Amino acid sequence: MESFYLGMALFLLLTLVAGLWRILRGPTPADRMLAAQLFGTTAVACVLLMAQVYDRPALHDVALVFSLLSAVTAVAFARRAWSEKEQSHVDD
Repeated sequence: MESFYLGMALFLLLTLVAGLWRILRGPTPADRMLAAQLFGTTAVACVLLMAQVYDRPALHDVALVFSLLSAVTAVAFARRAWSEKEQSHVDD
């Protein structure tokens, strides 16, 4: 079962390559933000898989912190994008 978990972690890390490509080439800031959210979700999944493989319950707490940081980042981006949109309508 450990080899399955490690294989899944490797697969998840490979999906980050697609996310990195989207961050570098994304046509809009929203595309880049969604790719960054992919990084956060993948990090949580990888840490949870490592917690199972290495039997380290403390890694569950690390995964929880990563998920909270990912959520805060999404909210910060949405607030910033919303305020920029309002500013562009005021300037018109």
